[in-house]
Amino acid sequence: MNKEKPIRVLHVLTIMNLGGAETMIMNYYRHIDKNKVQFDFLLHREDKGFFDDEIEYLGGKIYRMPAISPKNYFLYKKKLNIFFSEHPEYKIVHSHLNALSSIILSVAKSKNIPYRIAHSHLAVESMVLKNIFKKNTDIKATLKDFVQSLIRGKVKKVATHFFACGEKAGDWLFGQKNKTKVTIINNAIHASSFSYNTIKADKMKEEFGIKNKKVIGHVGRFNEQKNHFLLIKIFNEIYKKNNNCVLLLIGNGNLKDKVKEEAKRLNIYKNILFLGLRDDIPELLQGFDLFLFPSLYEGLPVTLIEAQASGLKIITSSTVTKEVDITGLITFIDLEKPEFHWAESVLNNINYNRKNTFNQIKEGGYDIFENAKKLQIFYLNII
Repeated sequence: MNKEKPIRVLHVLTIMNLGGAETMIMNYYRHIDKNKVQFDFLLHREDKGFFDDEIEYLGGKIYRMPAISPKNYFLYKKKLNIFFSEHPEYKIVHSHLNALSSIILSVAKSKNIPYRIAHSHLAVESMVLKNIFKKNTDIKATLKDFVQSLIRGKVKKVATHFFACGEKAGDWLFGQKNKTKVTIINNAIHASSFSYNTIKADKMKEEFGIKNKKVIGHVGRFNEQKNHFLLIKIFNEIYKKNNNCVLLLIGNGNLKDKVKEEAKRLNIYKNILFLGLRDDIPELLQGFDLFLFPSLYEGLPVTLIEAQASGLKIITSSTVTKEVDITGLITFIDLEKPEFHWAESVLNNINYNRKNTFNQIKEGGYDIFENAKKLQIFYLNII
């Protein structure tokens, strides 16, 4: 008797690096039954991504397209048409490009692909345009966000299913009128791997020579959205009040060198650890004492779920959806508040009795095992 082949779902992203959406998708991919559902990836960079080897090890296929840009828009659509003509096996296309999903899904619709999922991972705030003329702004990234806001209305015309990481992200891409049509796909994690352990925490601090320091940490790309320049200024105020603190930054990105320059200008560079891309986030979070996250906008950041699973207190911007607070460990602050206000909040929250939050994460619906089952059932049922 022949073994039945798994359904192959085509996930569409830019590049499979250590970003929030990419990490979330890999969490689902690792825990889904690959005898029943297999993930393949249509990516938009020639560069090899952080997760590429693991994808292929798990049985996934990787296809590459040129980057989407105004100058190659028509050539891109032509190549996408050819791709779907050559791959009629895909009945489900699951796009994670936010508003740009309209381009992919419109071609998929013209090729009669029956199930076209648009997945919203962010909610761009109206303040984006204001930042274009600010010093150190990543203008290219800011303009991209502006374009996303302009074309988002097209997505709901070509998608058959609306997914979002949270209500705010769903409202942004699909509109509040379509709220009842949106399926929330939780940014679920392997919660037990993040559970706080004092031995691991001491080991991590010892490894970096910061055993007796208070560690303020951040995980995220060095891009406009993550607001590293405000983060650095907040830490400068913190350090003035308590010079026994260090800042630990995980991630890479276009603005990393400029952020380093700003740290040197403020004379706090020696008190900041730039760790780059890491695949040991659960271990690194053990050594944090507080998670600082002043983003300009988000969807529902998986990093804040991970931080809560580690029992960390978090100070984040009020632009982040309140849905993310499932443990009561998060303090939200308006981005208009001065740096010293943020610094005071950090120092007022940095000493606490850190606890194991696994049960809260699981009860809040963010443990990956149940979520992977639900997504698998969804794919199987629509086919």
